[in-house]
Amino acid sequence: MADYNLDSADLKEALEGGIINESVMQRIIDISDFPLPFTDLCGNGGKVGNSYHEWTEDKLSQPGLDNAQVDGANLGGNNARPGTRMGNHCQISTKIVAVSTRARNSDVIGQSDSLSYNVMQRLKELRRDVERMSISWNASQADDGSTIPGYSAGFGSFLTSNVDRGALGANGGFGATTPTIIDAPTDGTNRALSETTVRDVSQSVYQNGGDPTVMMMQPAVKRLFSEYLYTDEARVAVLDQDVGNAAEQATAKGAVDVYLSDFSILKLTPNRLQPGTPVNFGSCAYLIDPEQVEQVFLHGYRTEAQGKGGLSDVKQMLVDWSLRVGTELAHGCIADIDPNAPAVA
Repeated sequence: MADYNLDSADLKEALEGGIINESVMQRIIDISDFPLPFTDLCGNGGKVGNSYHEWTEDKLSQPGLDNAQVDGANLGGNNARPGTRMGNHCQISTKIVAVSTRARNSDVIGQSDSLSYNVMQRLKELRRDVERMSISWNASQADDGSTIPGYSAGFGSFLTSNVDRGALGANGGFGATTPTIIDAPTDGTNRALSETTVRDVSQSVYQNGGDPTVMMMQPAVKRLFSEYLYTDEARVAVLDQDVGNAAEQATAKGAVDVYLSDFSILKLTPNRLQPGTPVNFGSCAYLIDPEQVEQVFLHGYRTEAQGKGGLSDVKQMLVDWSLRVGTELAHGCIADIDPNAPAVA
């Protein structure tokens, strides 16, 4: 501030906050808008007709070594099977936005209309909520129409066959305690991820007829497994990379994105929104067959006006959704991974 002229410091102090226009970028920087790997993987399975939806899970019997009959014989027996009836409950997930009339008409940084902006942002949050719950260990729950909301079971709760858990861990699964409920599994003791376990679970899925193409995990576990595969302990062949291009030769490659086992080619996919186990906060790595899992909807994503509340406008974003796993035999789960322990052989 100078005594001999009117400078910017004088303008800033003229009134509370000053009278000089601030230089503000008219854009909101949002780094939380990122992909939804599990949702993108399983896709939209369409509409279901009821809040409790059912499907039939079936598999072929084991091939025999003595399927032979006498010429002209009268055949008896019956090889017909109905399959296993499965089901999951739908879940209503919502976001509410209430914006005052004055806020809607104010000149706000990065927004032409605070209501429209908030609706757009909350819809993104709603989809993120569904992503996180879809790949969780949530148990299913029936809506009682009074105080208990319906819950869709998360992907991890379906899996009971091709599963490797830490000590004391236990499966949940469909009908374990209640006929129409998918129970959550029980946490086990956290342990380091091992390549042997990945191979064992991959083999189990293969033997049960599954064809997983993705191994999805939390980012920390993806890093641990990728780092392990670059060590001398890893039982893998020389890591492949394209060196035919000069630009490629100048690129330092410190990650493994595809893992080829004896039974499957797995794309190693990190998921920022994948939760840990609910009690011990361990992590899970899922071997997923995209053809055997889908999100389904009693109704899709909607934005509904709730009318004016005095001097404010209220809108509701909602979706009534559920998860359908065609057959849990097609997938695998390595549970109770310590996300801080280096992977081992």
